[in-house]
Amino acid sequence: MNTIFRKSMLSVAGLAFAGGVFAGPIAAHAATPVDAKPVAVAVQAPKPQGDQSHITLNDEQTANVKAIIAATKKAGLPERAAVISIATSLQESKLENLGHLGDMNDHDSLGLFQQRPSSGWGTPEQITNPEYSTTAFLKGLKQVDGWQDMPLTDAAQTVQVSAYPDAYAQWEQQATDLVAQHWNS
Repeated sequence: MNTIFRKSMLSVAGLAFAGGVFAGPIAAHAATPVDAKPVAVAVQAPKPQGDQSHITLNDEQTANVKAIIAATKKAGLPERAAVISIATSLQESKLENLGHLGDMNDHDSLGLFQQRPSSGWGTPEQITNPEYSTTAFLKGLKQVDGWQDMPLTDAAQTVQVSAYPDAYAQWEQQATDLVAQHWNS
């Protein structure tokens, strides 16, 4: 019993010493007045993964970028959600609001995000409406735990369930640049 008591006391003393060593320097300076000034901290977007692709946008594609950004703002989501949405649309449709492509169509995929009516994304008319399709994508994105901090391609893939899960990453830099250019316009 004495051995157990003695070991317990030594453990408590060791913790107290360690706490004093680590907190001591902080506590010693706590009484010293500090001339604190606010410091601006730049928040950086995650570095894009892998090789990056880029396309030149026409007026329709630029209008679709602006529609995605407007829907993102309307949903009360941050710029990162717009970046993920635009990168996803770049991969799925090159930011073109695609209708049915006949034999070239991937199942019944339509619109900016190649969403499928048969998978519950909405009617063909809804899916080919940029605001609706973006809102539907964002609704799926909000259901992904930790989407804000995960790699773009993982967040997009969790919503889209693509046969090419890593393909979204190649559009991250262009999507980031487009959001930076159009978010406040």
